[in-house]
Order: sequence, then C-alpha cells, then structure tokens
Amino acid sequence: MTRLLTFGSAGQFGTDIAAAAKGRADFTFLPFGRDRLDLSDTDAIRLALEREDFDVVLYCASVHKTDAVELDADPAFQVNVRAADAIAAWCAEAGKLFVYYSTDYVFSGIGRKTPYDELAAKDPVNVYGASKAMGETLVLRYPTTTVLRMASLFGTAGASGKGGNFVETMIRFGRERGKLSVVNDQVMSPTATADIVKMTLDLLAAEAPAGIYHVVNSGQASWYEFACEIIKLAGVDAVVEPTTSAAFKTVALRPAYSVLDTAKLSRIIGTPDHWRDALARYMAACKG
Repeated sequence: MTRLLTFGSAGQFGTDIAAAAKGRADFTFLPFGRDRLDLSDTDAIRLALEREDFDVVLYCASVHKTDAVELDADPAFQVNVRAADAIAAWCAEAGKLFVYYSTDYVFSGIGRKTPYDELAAKDPVNVYGASKAMGETLVLRYPTTTVLRMASLFGTAGASGKGGNFVETMIRFGRERGKLSVVNDQVMSPTATADIVKMTLDLLAAEAPAGIYHVVNSGQASWYEFACEIIKLAGVDAVVEPTTSAAFKTVALRPAYSVLDTAKLSRIIGTPDHWRDALARYMAACKG
C-alpha cells in the first residue's frame, strides 16, 4: 500500500486524486491542506513532514492565476519554487519520492509546430511559467524527484479561483449568449484531470524512474477547436467563431503552441486517451 501525501488536495486536480485513489487498492490518499501547513512558512515544512507517515509526496499545490501572478509574483515563487524546493530536499534526505506537477507554460511555442518532448529547452513567456520552470530546475537537483507536466485541465471540481474550468465556461456562455468567439492561434493539449491521476498512479505502480514526464491526453487542439467540440457534445444551440489572441487583451502572454509529446510516458504505461475521448467521458459523467 503506497501512501500519497497530497499538497493542494482541495483544488480541481487534488479532488480528482482523492476520487481516483479510492478506487485503487494499492494507494492510500492522505490530503495535506492549508490548515495543516502554511506553504509561505518555509521553515515549518521540515517539522510538518517529520510528523507524517507517507511514501510519496504529490505536490499539486500551485499559484496559477496567470494574470494575477504577472502583477504580484511573490506568492507564485513562494509556493511554486521555494516551498517545493524545501519539500523536495526533505524527501531526498528521507528517501521518499517527490512528484512535482508542472505545466506546458514552461514553453513559449514561438515558431513551434511540433510537440515538445521532455528534454526541450524551457522558454516561458509569463511569470507563472517562469516560476514553474524555476521550480522544476530546483526540485530536479534531487534524485528522488519526478516532474509531471500537465496542460489545459478540465476536472470534476472546476478550477479553483477561476469560476469554473474552460468546459464549464464555454457551456455557460454558449447558453447565455448563443455566440462565442474563441482564439484559434493558441494550440495545446486539452487534458482531463482524472486521466492525469490515472497516469500518475500507473507510473507509480510501474516504478517508473525519476525524471520528467508529460502527462496529457493525446492529440492537440486550438482553444477554438476545443470549444467547438464542447458545444457539440453539450448539445448547446450556439455558434462558435474563431478569433485571434490579439482580440483578447490579457496581462500575461500565453504560449502560442504548447502541445506536449507523450512518447516517453507511452513506453511505460501505454498511450494516453485522445482528448476528444476524455472530453466525451468527462461530460457524460457530469450529466450523470
């Protein structure tokens, strides 16, 4: 029985980890929320970890409101970098695996047309991406660290602090407005959080070597293509029109192309489901 101490357990991703772990007899989910440890207090981390009985840390905690981070970077660098590094260092000393969840935002996508593999050079275009890129660099100094890069999540808990995930937002706006304009010049890997959880647990069960893995659904889509599929599957009477990112002014830049290659992952646990299949499954579950 592998005991998973999970930071960020109340968020969209952490919620799906709890649900998935209940269905796996080989794993026990141990939530570790803000009420147990303030991640801004780096000095308290060692004492907190010494009191816990676990095998693996799943570090889902993240400051990820991209535009807000651009205006105030310190919370992101505290949680995404300094606290992560402190926990990874403790895990290395204790001989425990530390799993750090990262993002496709460590890449810019500028001039890119093919998926990024795990060895591609990082070149973030916003502060959030920079904080995760630095977090990766620091935690990977330790031999007991695995970095799992995710992208464009949709999960049962919605997105904490964002008013729901992209799927929920498109359905709501489609019903309210009957017409949607969605950017067609940002291409990524839409991914169900439930599938990331399964990939994580399968990697742990397979005792995959420490390192970097891309845990996303296969295939790629622009946000416009993603929105079209959502509206179609939801049966919403709405028109979806393509537009450019220039039409939507945001504080932070977004990657133009951030599709992640999953060949390394596939060699160990098999090819991930296509994002269209994952989306259909997710929406069917939401209706049920």
